[in-house]
Amino acid sequence: MAESWVNSAQRIGADLHLELPGPGGRRAALIRALREAVREGRLAPGTRLPPYRSLAADLGVARNTVADAYAELVAEGWLTARQGAGTRVAERAEPLGAPERVPKAPPRARGPRHDLRQGTPDASSFPRAAWLASYRRALQQAPNAAFGPGDPAGRPELREALAEYLARARGVRTEPGRIVICSGFAHALRLLFPGVLRGPLAVESYGLGFHRELLAAASVRTVPLPLDEDGAQVGELGRERAVLLTPAHQFPTGGPLHPERRAAVIDWARARGGVILEDDYDGEFRYDRKPVGAVQGLDPERVVLIGSVSKSLSPALRLGWMVLPRRHVDAVLAVKGEREAWASVLEQLTLADFLASGSYDRHVRRMRQRYRGRRDRLVAALAERAPHIEVTGIAAGLHAVLRLPPGTERSAVKAATWQGVALDGLAEFRHPEATMSAPDGLVVGYATPSEHAYGAALEALCGALPPGPRTPLGRRPAR
Repeated sequence: MAESWVNSAQRIGADLHLELPGPGGRRAALIRALREAVREGRLAPGTRLPPYRSLAADLGVARNTVADAYAELVAEGWLTARQGAGTRVAERAEPLGAPERVPKAPPRARGPRHDLRQGTPDASSFPRAAWLASYRRALQQAPNAAFGPGDPAGRPELREALAEYLARARGVRTEPGRIVICSGFAHALRLLFPGVLRGPLAVESYGLGFHRELLAAASVRTVPLPLDEDGAQVGELGRERAVLLTPAHQFPTGGPLHPERRAAVIDWARARGGVILEDDYDGEFRYDRKPVGAVQGLDPERVVLIGSVSKSLSPALRLGWMVLPRRHVDAVLAVKGEREAWASVLEQLTLADFLASGSYDRHVRRMRQRYRGRRDRLVAALAERAPHIEVTGIAAGLHAVLRLPPGTERSAVKAATWQGVALDGLAEFRHPEATMSAPDGLVVGYATPSEHAYGAALEALCGALPPGPRTPLGRRPAR
């Protein structure tokens, strides 16, 4: 029977497994096993080996057997031995007799110098001190039951805090029993389709391709709705069973859903027994006026409101929520299951305290001012450097769309890449079956760079934009 060295490895701080054959030839077998461990890199140069007595006890061999094996390997150059320093693997550039090395993977190309991709808040602005304070309070005050099996709907502390906050800040009509905690918008879609809702699903003609792919994987057909300056043209809704909208701030084109269309989509849902999915992805961030309330407030039994902290705090937290019609709560929980799809209880309790203590409101107000300043700087830079480029959409959210001259989107994205700027062209978000005209544009996420890097990012962006019209003499028209 083979014997293994495991325990001695723990004493030297390295995890190493040695296998020796049964009785007979133990010294030679130990020498071969140690050579192989060095050759294969399991014993790195400089690693200290166990004392004779410890290794002999672990392997069930005589102490002299280990001493003789060490001495042989020292003589061969595999090991070194110094008084007071113990026995170690010899330092050398290449292990003796080592097989040919596998070529190293080529180094990864460096990322962009300036990240202006949409969808990510300024990571450097995460409220670490306030979050830590909430975490400590939540941990200290958590009942013992919080650390055992819980409610798949989410911790009651968080659902109560969300019900209060959403009613106050977003005009949502709900109670804690109709809120289900999830890990974000994509998780919410997986819970809803196809276990609770069925397709076809009407969607805005511009949106995240990832969401369309997720729905397609669930065998849900998506039908694009045209967009104009008043948002999705909900009058085009037909036989669909549900519609997915971003009413507060259409993603990515940037307009809100007109009040008449809000009322019209509610009428459609009531008449057809349909469901409205409201993606409230950055509803708190409106800069030119008070944020518009959620469509859910018009009819809580026809709207599923989905939100998260991905834009307001950090996508790393993986905390979101669904505000559901009463008839869908049990079905969603049945799909979610009893344990596997839960968000971290400690993070739920922390967010509950963060909301209840007012820290969330203070953070949102601070970031609203910062992002408004970012957007204003973008508009001012374009007015100075590229006055022919228009910023479209309302002053809201974490991104803006730059309208480009026809036929210049691809070249502008390529030029931005050469300038070290990462951003997306508007065409990246277009539904493949959309029939509306496709304007050229760039989707610029002005929230992502840190404050000290934003000026350089704007400079690089302006350097990548297509030039404006020229006069017959080759000069730009005077402004």
